[in-house]
Parts: sequence; structure tokens; C-alpha cells
Amino acid sequence: MLLADVAVPAPLAHALTYAVPAELADSVVPGVRVLCTLGTRKIAAIVLDVRDREPPTEFTLKPIVALVEAEPVLPAELLAFLRELADYYYAPIGEVLRLALPAVERGEIQRLRKQGQLELGTAPGGAKRAVQPEELVAEATSQSSEPGKLRGQAALVLSHLRAMGPTPIARLVESFSSARAATKKLASLGLVSIATRAKERGSIFSAPAETEVPPEATLAQAAAVLAIEQAFQRSGDAKADAERSRAFLLFGVTGSGKTEVYLRAIASCLARGRGALVLVPEIALTPQLVGRFRSRFGDDVAVVHSGLAEADRHLMWQKLRRGEVRVAIGARSALFAPVPDLGLVVVDEEHDGSFKQEEGVRYHARDMALLRAHRARAVAVLGSATPSLESVELSRRGKLTKLALPVRAAAAARMPEVILLDLRKVAPGPNGDKRLSAPLVKALEETLAAGEQSIVFLNRRGFAPSIVCTSCGAIETCPSCSVSLTFHRTRRGGVVRCHYCDYESPPLEACSSCGAADPTLEGLGTEKLEESIQAALPTARVARLDRDVASGTQVEKILGAVRRGEIDILVGTQMVTKGHDLPKVTLVGVINADAALSLPDFRASERGFQLLVQVAGRAGRADRPGRVLVQTRKPEHPAIRFAQKHDVEGFIEVELGDRREVGYPPFARLALIRIDAIDESEARSVGEKLAAVGRAASEARGGKVEIIGPAPAPIERIRGRYRFRILVRAAERPPLRAVLHAIDRALAEVPKRVRAVLDVDPVAML
Repeated sequence: MLLADVAVPAPLAHALTYAVPAELADSVVPGVRVLCTLGTRKIAAIVLDVRDREPPTEFTLKPIVALVEAEPVLPAELLAFLRELADYYYAPIGEVLRLALPAVERGEIQRLRKQGQLELGTAPGGAKRAVQPEELVAEATSQSSEPGKLRGQAALVLSHLRAMGPTPIARLVESFSSARAATKKLASLGLVSIATRAKERGSIFSAPAETEVPPEATLAQAAAVLAIEQAFQRSGDAKADAERSRAFLLFGVTGSGKTEVYLRAIASCLARGRGALVLVPEIALTPQLVGRFRSRFGDDVAVVHSGLAEADRHLMWQKLRRGEVRVAIGARSALFAPVPDLGLVVVDEEHDGSFKQEEGVRYHARDMALLRAHRARAVAVLGSATPSLESVELSRRGKLTKLALPVRAAAAARMPEVILLDLRKVAPGPNGDKRLSAPLVKALEETLAAGEQSIVFLNRRGFAPSIVCTSCGAIETCPSCSVSLTFHRTRRGGVVRCHYCDYESPPLEACSSCGAADPTLEGLGTEKLEESIQAALPTARVARLDRDVASGTQVEKILGAVRRGEIDILVGTQMVTKGHDLPKVTLVGVINADAALSLPDFRASERGFQLLVQVAGRAGRADRPGRVLVQTRKPEHPAIRFAQKHDVEGFIEVELGDRREVGYPPFARLALIRIDAIDESEARSVGEKLAAVGRAASEARGGKVEIIGPAPAPIERIRGRYRFRILVRAAERPPLRAVLHAIDRALAEVPKRVRAVLDVDPVAML
């Protein structure tokens, strides 16, 4: 009997087997989507394997009900890669395949199934959703002076439109609760216009692509491109492949032109008739890159990320699957794009922690990009100014070939001067607060007077990170999480919020511990920093970039205003550090360099160093010299000391030595068992049982695997659930995998009221 193993979109550890009806025997092949019965439901599933074999005798197999599409939705290369990813991360294969399926089609299948339109051997038609209209609000092109003084949300909406340009009213409502009423008021005053239009699809492609003449490559860029082109030539030669890697680590200082290397490598890949995949750490970087890519390749580019509308994601997926475009650019999820005949995989800013998925299927896009390139016999390029220690060690072992871009690409550009300001000694600024010190304010004044731009970096959202009772000293914490509440300014005064569970309440009038009516705001967030800078420099145009004011396309609008010279000082969190090319920025101020170094995480020093180097790299990228002022209480810390000298190699040597001594990656393999439950004792009990399973499995294999825990997580409670951790560590992968197999089997016995997940190669340790 012809039997098919299929993966269903459910958290099942293994594929399910169904009988293939005779009328579908020629159509059911690996990668095709079929309709199957699971219990009383009909669900869409992906065929993994089809073989002629003996059916089981103890029960009767259910038949496949229908074909959903006539052609496989997943090419063979991508399907094989996804199966390997599921195996490595101990993830249900159905959940992994879900990551690669076009979202809109999943919705269509549900709709058609409910309507009973799917019958044996038929496929759904190409049903399309109607295009919905939307209202677009814009500042009036011809208007008299404002009658009277606008107040409240009307003033805020008008200010937003002047800064950001025409905006859909649905987006205004996301930021301003009374946006519709405010817009009507502004329209009645003749200050704004409202037009109805069809919702834009793929708006990133709405403007015509501008043709760019490639700049002359530097010697280092040319050498890097040549090495990659030679790897393309080797990609079909098994003997040559065995002698030398087709994977590269492009180690270039900030502003050295790594993107130009990517562009030339992609052009070479396309000339050979193959496709390319480019991963970036942030959706905010995508428009900037897409603009440059379209200037070289026209519209032979697909954008793939979770910020797109479902219809847009489906359109991009279809164009790639049909081979209409051959270059895919996107954030982490673009790893699963069906790029035709994949020949090149690029991971920009490969060190960035956002490449690790922290929920659901906990894959690392950088690591899996290397695997996908290897399985597709493609070339892989990991690029960074501050490469991860894991990638550095791979290059030293010969798994990656190192390519260096040691100087900035612009002839007149130099690495910025980095000046350390010791907060223990520095004079406070105009507001009396050392955190906005006198030297930093003076530097901002000088930069403003010179007509240049500044970035001020503080990796803390909100107005005040803590609310402290001046009577008893208690810090107000979230009722559901073991974290302090953050005060945020709003148009109505303010709210307190938890940044982990989104709990929100009005400002506290009394201490929840002692009842004293004198809580005070402590600490500094980006909201307060923006206000303080504006007060110190009233003529400056100050803007803020963090998760509270911008997401998706809003990020690019703010960065676009910076590039056009409409903003003098940009205050922001780590969103301002990631790969943005802002040529007029000559000053960067770092408010508190020590914050990232004090976290209970073995990667804290590495991350702190990377943040400092990356944010410093925004200064002096064109022909104007740059300065970086770093405020710190630990100027002797290696991460700060090496960042001051732009000495990435020096930091890597020190940090690798420390990691080797204590047995952490890249000199060890890690996995983390994450356990949480409403009942603290039950979570601890499950942790103890899983740890016992791990220790028994380790002892059976000579004790080569260390089991640490269970122990409370650094943040002990989130969303009302108590959290515990078990760390599994080994010097080599095989013994670690053997122990993880035993723990994975034990996870099936954990009560459903307790969540226990296995995280291979963890990044976030909190």
C-alpha cells in the first residue's frame, strides 16, 4: 500500500501516516499540501515522504482526503532543511513547517474547509480578498495661520503629520486614542486634508527604483568579493569543496562598506542564474537595504518579514516560489523563504541576538542560515563589525574563512574619537543631573552650532525606570512579574507599566508597602532624557526612537527625517545602534555604558562591547570627523577600554580567554530547560524530576554532561508564573545530544499546567 508520512500543524513530536488513495497516487509527493482528518477535524498538512510499504495490522490507516495544491508548496531543498532544523531543536515538525508556509493561504484553507468546498482530489481556487479602502490624513498644502492655540490631541496629531508626512488614520489611532475626533477638528479648521484610497500593497515598492552607479570598490572590498566569487566556482566541485569552506566571516569596521560587498556578491550570484537570501536583524533596517538593492537589481527583490500585511507576505512568497524574483531580504523569518536555486545566503550584523527566536520554535537564524547554505551547496557570508565569539572561533577552526575590511570605505572617513566621561568625577549638566553631564551638553551645543547632528543612546525606555518610596525605600513592582514598574509620561499625566507583561495602571499615589503618600521617580529613561535635552537646548529639534514611539514603517520615517536634516538630536534605545547610515551624525553620546555590563549573563560583557562599538560607529561616517562621549562609572572595564580604542581583536582575545577558563560557548555546548507554572512548588518539582533524568542519562555516558539546577530564573516570575532553569552543558555535542534526547522524552510526561521547553543553544539567559 502507498503510505504517506505527513506533518500536521500541531505540537506533535512525530509525523503521522496516512493511506494514499489510488486516484491521488501520482499527485501526492514530498512537499505537497494535502487535507487530512485529525480526530474530527480536517486540517492541511505537508507530505514529508511517500513509500510503498506494509500497512499496520493493529489498526486501519485513515486516507488522505484531498490535494490542496497540485504542485509542492515547499521545494525539496527547503523541505529537507526544515526537517533537519526540527530535529536539531527538538521542535514538532508541523510547527516548523508552519514557519515556511504562506500565511494567507493558511487562512484561505480554513475558510474553504468551513464552507465544505474541499472535496476529494480537488484544490481550492485562487480566492482573493477584496481590497479595503483606508483614510489618509495629510497636512493641508495651502492653509492660513493656525486660528488660536491648538491643544490636546489635535496639536499632537498635527505635529505628528508635520514630522512624519501623510499617515493612515488607522495608524494615528494606534498612537492617539482620540485621533478621529482630532482629525475632524483639524479638517474643519483647514489644517489637514482627508482622502480615501485603496490600502497600499507592497508600499516599499511604490516609488520607482533609482538606478545607482556602483562606487569604486576599495582594495579590501575587491579582495572580499573575489574570494566569494571563487567560492561560487567551487560550489559544484566536491573535491574543491572539501578542501576549502564556502562560508565566510566578513569582519569589517563600521562604515567599511560591507553592504557593497553583499551587493556585488549577489550580482555575481544572479549572473550564475541562482538566487540569494539576505537576513538583517531588525525590520527597521529592511527599507534602507531594499532601497539600495532596488537601485542595483530593480524589482527583482522580495521583502519577507512579519511586519508586512498577510497579503503582501503571500505575494512575496508566490513571486519567489514561481521564480519571478530571485533575491529575498528580511528579518529572522526570511530564513524560510522559498528562494529558487539558492546560491548565496548573507547574514548582516550576524552577532545580533535578535536572530534567535525566543518563543515557539527556538531556532537561531544565523546558525540555521549556515546549515541551509551548506545543504543547498550555496555560499554563506556572515558580516559584522563586532562578530560573535562563536563565529570568530569557527573561523579559527577553519569552518569560516575570514575576510577583513579594516578601514572605512569613504576616503575621508575616519574612526571617531572616543572620550570616556567618569560619572564619579564629571560635573552635572544644566538640570543638575550627572547623567546628562556638562561635557556632553557642551558637545551637543557645539555640534548643533556647527549644523551637524547627534545621537544620544540610552537603552532604557520610559520616563523613570523605578518608583521608590522615600519613607520605606520599597520599589514598586508589577503584581504579576518580579520586575519594577516603569513610569511613562502621557498626554493625561502618566501611567506605570510593566515591560514584560504590559500591565498598566494610573500613577501610584501611595506606597503599596507602607502607605506613605510620597513615592518618587528614580532613574532615567528615554522619555525623560528627551525632555531634559530639549530643556537644555531649546532651539534643537529633538526626536526619540524607541519601541514606545515607533515600529515598522514609523522607524524608517524617523530615520528619514534624520537623513533629510529635519532632526538635530536623536535620542534612542539600541534601535539607533543597528546599521543605520546617517552621514550627518558627528556626535554620539552614551548615557550609561555600564547598564549592559551588569546583567547576570555570561554574554553581558560581549553584548555591552558590541553595543558601544556599534553605536559609536554611527559617528563620522562621511567626510566630517566624529566624536563619541561615553559616560561610565567603570572606565577600567575591558569592554569599555577596548571599545574606546576600537580594538575588537583585543576584546575578543580577552573574552575568549575568560570563556575558555569557565567553560562557556564557544568552548562548550549549552541547552536550557525552561520551566514555569502558576504554582511555584510544582514548577520546582518538575524541574527536579527533569534534572534527575538528565543526570541519570549523563552518568550512563560517563558523566560528560553537566546538569546545573533547577534554580530560579534571574527574573523569578513573569505573568504570574514562577520560572526555573536547568542548564545542560558539555564540551562536545554528541554526549549533550544523548542527554537531551532523554530529557525530551521526559518532557512528554510533564503535566499540562506546567510549561517545560527545551532551548538548544540559548541566547537569552534571563
